[in-house]
Amino acid sequence: MPVSPTRLSPTRRLAATTAAGVVSLLALAACGSSGDDSGSTSSATAASDVAPVKDGAAQVGVTLTQGSGGDQCQLDHAKAAAGPVTFTVTNKDAASITEVELISDQRILGEKENLAPGLSAVSFTVTLGGGTYQVYCPGAATENQSFTVTGQAAATPTGDAAALLTAGTKEYGAYAAQVLSDMQTAVGNLASAVDSGNLAEAKKQYALARPFYEKVESAVEGFVKPGYKADDNKGNLDYLIDMRASNLDPAVGWHGFHAIERDLYQKGAITAQTKKYATELQANTKELATVSKTLTYKPEDLANGAAGLLEEVQSNKIKGEEELYSHLDLVDFAANVEGAQQAFAYLKPGLEKIDPTLTDNVAKQFDNVDAALEKYKDPTQAGGYKLWTPALRATDAASLSKTVQALQDPLSQIAQKVATAQ
Repeated sequence: MPVSPTRLSPTRRLAATTAAGVVSLLALAACGSSGDDSGSTSSATAASDVAPVKDGAAQVGVTLTQGSGGDQCQLDHAKAAAGPVTFTVTNKDAASITEVELISDQRILGEKENLAPGLSAVSFTVTLGGGTYQVYCPGAATENQSFTVTGQAAATPTGDAAALLTAGTKEYGAYAAQVLSDMQTAVGNLASAVDSGNLAEAKKQYALARPFYEKVESAVEGFVKPGYKADDNKGNLDYLIDMRASNLDPAVGWHGFHAIERDLYQKGAITAQTKKYATELQANTKELATVSKTLTYKPEDLANGAAGLLEEVQSNKIKGEEELYSHLDLVDFAANVEGAQQAFAYLKPGLEKIDPTLTDNVAKQFDNVDAALEKYKDPTQAGGYKLWTPALRATDAASLSKTVQALQDPLSQIAQKVATAQ
């Protein structure tokens, strides 16, 4: 995986995005899956035509509001001229919408996370070529809306496959760093809720914070703190952030997300120790975010990581092992799938030159997994998915696992192809 003298053995999991159809990516974050495009225009019907330009960039407002038919995600303009476009997001009172993404061909081009109601407006800017994009607001009554950019289209990727793949890995590095930066914010919200002693709020913030690490864990797991040996879990950031009951090291004990999960959901109490766990998680998340800014990747790292993320789904999430106490496994499941999908998206321009048939097959299988996950969405639950209870696992786990396996098989072929690309 990434180049680092303190890294352990090759990782198993990964996430990524790219920007095909984007001339220049000025701001990038990521999260959430693209979903389908059904009903993509209903929330945008009241939008004006072409967005006005201010300070060299088209200005598009995105307003999140509570509504009788579900929370609404409304654009004030549904079109813009090619070039820089700034999306300014304001969450007035929509409790079920916490993020907004701009998507093209399953690639997240820009987004804003942690959109709590009542906070100040936030924005991101991307430079777009002509074409149709989607604004994705998970949790909204209409999650996908079309956004049209008029004018000169972005240049089609050129150069040999190896060059395109290398470009994708560089973009991925910026993506991973941004996800971990957003994770710091989410973990900070969790720590604040824990410190306040508000159990219900802490559970909510726990669910909102979990997906970040699940998207990029294969890109950053295995790093150790300075002064520790590589095989010592006392300094292993992956262990300290994401250890589970099933891989508990008795010599090191409980730490990180799942130590907090155990207290909130099994014990049903916030103790002084819970607060210490949350403070430590903040510190370790900050350290990991700092490390991520220095990492570089090879194309096979993204491919191996994408396949590894699906292995995580099959080995932990499907079984209910990851979120043993909260049963939020489908939240993590969706984040793993999104991470794998984005890794593939970064490799796709180069991979299409190597094996277009395999590329098309993988893309179709991702669509199938997305469709399978769709029926489990539940905006009334923290994290946006149904609880993966033993009863639901008993009826649905085998079918869901089969759908994931149909994706995992062709996806596992990508690493060798990109590693040997010319």
